[in-house]
Amino acid sequence: MNTTDPKADLHFYLQNARDALLWKLEGLSEYDIRRPRTPTGTNLLGLVKHTAGVELGYLGDTFGRPSGETLPWLEAGAELNADMWATAEESREHIVGLYRRAWAHADATIDALALDTVGRVPWWPSGKDEVTLHHAVVRVVADTHRHAGHADILRELMDGSVGMNKTNDGMASDDAEWWEEYRSRLERAAQEADRDA
Repeated sequence: MNTTDPKADLHFYLQNARDALLWKLEGLSEYDIRRPRTPTGTNLLGLVKHTAGVELGYLGDTFGRPSGETLPWLEAGAELNADMWATAEESREHIVGLYRRAWAHADATIDALALDTVGRVPWWPSGKDEVTLHHAVVRVVADTHRHAGHADILRELMDGSVGMNKTNDGMASDDAEWWEEYRSRLERAAQEADRDA
């Protein structure tokens, strides 16, 4: 990445996170993309559903650019945490399609407005709800990368798949034996540190 265009930089990192998050769904069953993998229920399709809502909110509604998408999980009276999982009726295609439409809507907002444009976040307290487009995009980039990291760990626990995409796993080695020795060495160091504490 070698550019002097701040919007292009922000978009590059946002799109990388989007792509990484969706890649984590590839090749998995409906069960595997939906099943809760942590005590708090974190699951792959729920992360995609959540990030779609984040983009539509911060890079749409905040700047007076409603998408027209219906997000029942964000309406008054919706079940708590309903944006973090997909019901059996919400298909993979529906959630992924929504996310891709959210990208297009967010990208149109970024393209249409200057980075210093001020918007109002509808769910923030009045008087503390102003945000520039630059701040909103950075917030969405950070949130999406955070959730892509969650997805990376969930997927690694399922089948060992890691990384940003098929051609860039970013890992030190592709040798399973090396990783087993590495992990064993870390376990020994942790036990030693615990004994010495």
